[in-house]
Amino acid sequence: MKPQNTLLANTGTTIFTVMSALATEHGAINLGQGFPDTDGPEDVLQAAADALMDGRNQYPPMTGVPELRHAVAAANKRFYGLEYDPNGEIVVTSGATEAVTACLMSLLNPGDEVVLIEPLYDTYLPVVKLLGATPKLVRLSPPHWELPREELAAAFGPNTKALLINSPMNPTGKVFTREELQFVADLLIQHDAYAVCDEVYEHLVLDGWQHIPLATLPGMRERCLRVGSAGKTFSLTGWKVGYISAARQLATVATKAHQNLTFTTAPNLQRAVAVGLAKDDSYFEGLSRSLQDKRDRLGDGLRRLGFGVLDTHGSYFITADFAPLFPRGFNGTDADFCRMLTIEAKVTAVPVSAFYDSDPPRTYARFAFCKREALLDAALERLAGWIAGRTV
Repeated sequence: MKPQNTLLANTGTTIFTVMSALATEHGAINLGQGFPDTDGPEDVLQAAADALMDGRNQYPPMTGVPELRHAVAAANKRFYGLEYDPNGEIVVTSGATEAVTACLMSLLNPGDEVVLIEPLYDTYLPVVKLLGATPKLVRLSPPHWELPREELAAAFGPNTKALLINSPMNPTGKVFTREELQFVADLLIQHDAYAVCDEVYEHLVLDGWQHIPLATLPGMRERCLRVGSAGKTFSLTGWKVGYISAARQLATVATKAHQNLTFTTAPNLQRAVAVGLAKDDSYFEGLSRSLQDKRDRLGDGLRRLGFGVLDTHGSYFITADFAPLFPRGFNGTDADFCRMLTIEAKVTAVPVSAFYDSDPPRTYARFAFCKREALLDAALERLAGWIAGRTV
């Protein structure tokens, strides 16, 4: 038989699925996949239930129900001072992964180059390659994840069509500063390129740091497609409701990509997300405080156990260096370590090498802290017992 699509046939199952399945198989506490273990706000859940029974369950408008488009536009203005027309510059998608894909589809032609920053979410590269574009990878390295400005500038060239930037960043927890974003903006203007801005963790910023959308910088609104996620903002990751905010000429083509992907998203969930986006500031502030407490709980515990814990200022994730646990060296990769941790300690993390294309760092694991405090404590207790019982 004739071969199927070569790229997809050779693409492995996502690391999150692999590690979650291994966690289930071994009864491990899953700190690998980034989803909370409690549902989001009760009023948002109730709004979804009520909307399900109000007789409006047929196809909603392709770009999203008016309530949500207006709510996304209002949130852009409320939080960042960004003005978007809800009737032509907002596109509701079935999750942020679809939104990022639609944005890339709307921009890229075969032969175009896209600058990507490693470590990166594992769907970015396959989508870029499926579209016939060429990825140009720029690497951030632990422990400080500093932006290598010379390397970033060198990645841009005459064929650069776009940059894909994720801030707050998964898995590093890095929140790009205004100074770093200005450097990026200058490159985009110099090379007449666009930016796809994956900002799904925009409200999960810790330690008083501020999330700054690239689109707020001078000259950037017309070049940026900004992606948000209700799943992350309201701890409802299974709902898969995302949204794109972009200037009209960009949103128009992104809508055509969306039309050929999922076309639309469950209308009751859309209307419930609109309720969520209108919540008081206290909700969004409380979300950050709660996550910061959980980060500190897990991070402090990992440090006490001997891990090297890297700083994280946003997202759901802590990156930890496990090399200090093995003074004579660890005979294996980070993937081997995470498998061992799952099977022996009954705690699951994700190897950071999964977020690199090649030659990754090999002694780092990503732990999700967006869990109940009791679960985090139980995971730390299991890890302590495992470490105490090991022979180094």
